[in-house]
Amino acid sequence: MPSFKQPTFQERAAMADKAREKALKKMAAKPPVDPEVEAKRREARLAREAAAAEKSAARREAIAKAKAEKIAAAEAAAEAAAIPEPTEAELKAKRDAKYAARKARKKR
Repeated sequence: MPSFKQPTFQERAAMADKAREKALKKMAAKPPVDPEVEAKRREARLAREAAAAEKSAARREAIAKAKAEKIAAAEAAAEAAAIPEPTEAELKAKRDAKYAARKARKKR
């Protein structure tokens, strides 16, 4: 088995030129795209993009609606759970009732 021989700069440049020529020939041999086919592809791509944008907008709208409903539910729950602070008159009435009950127990 022969040992590896390092290619020279000229050999590497020649290989690169051959590879470039081969790629160009391959591209030149490729048939041109039919304009009708290209138009159909473009229409299909635009339709897909429009459908994706519509779906995305609907998803964002649903998320926003869910967030709004969640916030509204939290506000309603907080409002329902909020116990109003008793007024001074209510506190006095409660205290008087407590004292009256104690006084009634002592009288027995």
